[in-house]
Amino acid sequence: MTDTTPSFRLLPGAPGSPVLLHVPHSSREVPPDVRAGILLDDGELSRELDHITDAHTDKIAAVAAATAGSAPWRFVNGLSRLVVDPERFPDEREEMLSVGMGAVYTRTTHRAVLRPAGFDPEPLIDRYFTPYAGAMTAAVAERLAVAGRVVIIDVHSYPTAPLPYELHGDGPRPPVCLGTDPFHTPPALLDAAREAFGGFGGVGTDSPFAGTYVPLEFYGRDPRVSALMVEIRRDLYMSEPGGPAGPGAEALGTALAALVDAVAPAGEPARSA
Repeated sequence: MTDTTPSFRLLPGAPGSPVLLHVPHSSREVPPDVRAGILLDDGELSRELDHITDAHTDKIAAVAAATAGSAPWRFVNGLSRLVVDPERFPDEREEMLSVGMGAVYTRTTHRAVLRPAGFDPEPLIDRYFTPYAGAMTAAVAERLAVAGRVVIIDVHSYPTAPLPYELHGDGPRPPVCLGTDPFHTPPALLDAAREAFGGFGGVGTDSPFAGTYVPLEFYGRDPRVSALMVEIRRDLYMSEPGGPAGPGAEALGTALAALVDAVAPAGEPARSA
C-alpha cells in the first residue's frame, strides 16, 4: 500500500505574520520504494545525500522562529530532494533538466547516473510534487487572506567549492548569497537581508544561485507576494560535506530572525476579515 501521509509540514507562526520560511532541501529521508529506483549503492547514496542536502537549514529556520519578535510560519519538506525537488519547474522551463536535475533527478551532483534510462518521473510528480505545490499554494493564499501580503524567505545552503552539476558555479561564492526575482523581490526586502546578514563576511546576490521560489499561481502575477532566497555557504556553520552543525547555525538563525523582524515587525495586526 502506498503511504499517503503528507511529506511536508506547515508549522504555524504568529497569527498575523505575513512571513513564510520555506525549507525545501534539509531532509535526507528517502522512502524505501523510492530508494529501490535509485541505482547508487548505500555508500554512494549516503555520499550523494551529503552533497545535495541543505543540511541543518531546518534548524536555522527553527532558531529564527523561536527568536523573532513575531514568529514566522514555516513550510518544511520532510523528504530529500532526491525524491522530488519541489522548487524545480515540472516541465521544459526548467534549465536544470540539461544536467538531469529537473523536478525528478536522473543524475547526481557529480553527473553520474542516479536513475535508469527511460525512468518515468510522473508517478513521483503525482505522488509528491503536486501535493507539495498545492499545499504551498494554499499556505500562501491563507497568509494573504489573513495578513494581506506574504514574504516568502527560502532557506538554503550551498557548498564552499562548486559541484559539477552547477550551471553557474564559476561565479562568486560569498558567505551569504541572496537570490532575487525582478517582480517579487522589492528593494526594501533585499536591503533588509543585506543588513541582517552583514556580519558574516560578505553578502552577494544571484551567484552562484539566483532566483526565488513563488508558487506558480502567484508567480509574476501578484505583487502582494514578495520573495527572497537566502543561500548560506556551508563552511559558516557545519563541517562539509555532511557533518554536524556548529555554533554558526545559531548565529545564522538569529540573523534570519532579524530579517523576519525587519520585514514584519512584532505586533503587526492581522487583516480584518
